[in-house]
Amino acid sequence: SLALEIESATLAAKSQDPVQRVAAEELLSAIWVTYVETIQRPSSDVIYGYPTLTSRPTSPERVLSAAAAAPSLAQHLDGVASVNPIYNQLRDSAWTQIGGSPAAVPDRRLVMNLDRLRSLPRTERFALVNIANQTLTMYEGDKPVDSMKVVVGMQDLPTPMISSVIYYATFNPYWNVPEHLVRKTVAPNVLKNGVSYLTARGYQVMTSWAADATAISPDTIDWAAVASGQTRIRVRQMPNAGNSMGKMKFSFENGEGIFLHDTPTKEYFAKPLRTLSNGCVRLEDARRFGKWLLKREPVAPSTTPEQFVQLPVGVPVYITYLTAMESSGKIAFLNDIYGWDAGGRFKPLGAAASAARWCWRSTPRRGSR
Repeated sequence: SLALEIESATLAAKSQDPVQRVAAEELLSAIWVTYVETIQRPSSDVIYGYPTLTSRPTSPERVLSAAAAAPSLAQHLDGVASVNPIYNQLRDSAWTQIGGSPAAVPDRRLVMNLDRLRSLPRTERFALVNIANQTLTMYEGDKPVDSMKVVVGMQDLPTPMISSVIYYATFNPYWNVPEHLVRKTVAPNVLKNGVSYLTARGYQVMTSWAADATAISPDTIDWAAVASGQTRIRVRQMPNAGNSMGKMKFSFENGEGIFLHDTPTKEYFAKPLRTLSNGCVRLEDARRFGKWLLKREPVAPSTTPEQFVQLPVGVPVYITYLTAMESSGKIAFLNDIYGWDAGGRFKPLGAAASAARWCWRSTPRRGSR
């Protein structure tokens, strides 16, 4: 194995034979470059909201010159290998668990989880959603400062892994009803109960999916055609106590229409397995999360729908799938709820198709990010 080659090369480097020493140095240099390229490679299956969030591997020349110029080679190697605190803890615990043997083969799940963790920052103020245990944790530096339960996507509508940034909070949000719910729930109920079904729930029929769309009379809609799937329409729910977005939501670039939001369905948080959404992440305590983001009480500027409030500074958000977690030096494995450890993969839909499958976000005001 590669680890055994490293051990052999290290022993050869101590030899007095100059040929062996040169060969060992060349091998160790090549292996170090490969290692650095590996830990700097973007995580697999992660949607990056912005190109700047994708790590850029250092050239082999710069990797070696930096090592050669370091006052302390040992400190330099430790510094480069320190990907981020959570990654480091899992990696070190895994190394301890296999007894530090170069011949040992690590558990495949550990390797997959380390790959997912590479997308996190070294030290920063960020929010981490772990789909596997349906929890959101707020970090400051390398320390968790708060956490809460969340609801994530169902097995057939999984929440994807995302690396992005939250720049604003939306108070009094609309809920744009996903197309499949308009077809399967809204339209049949309008046919059965009349437009009073819409009025009682604060639903509006909109002219389009554009940001400047206006409401139109539901009497102009062929609801039988909507129910059969022949006609597609946009239905949104005004802010109210029953609005599925609750009192606030937190959007971020990802191309799949995924965001974090409040919810009136609080009873879901009592369930041990909370894979119950269409893909978006529902927060147990959106007010508390909003206070952490805004660094003040999250108060809506007015009762007007869709009030965008800029954060003092953008906060990175990472949605990942950690099924291996370090705890007190030991590793605990969680259930592979989506089957991604067993070889399953998330299939991105893209913004155009996400309206039908996910929770569909309203278009943010220009310049609000």
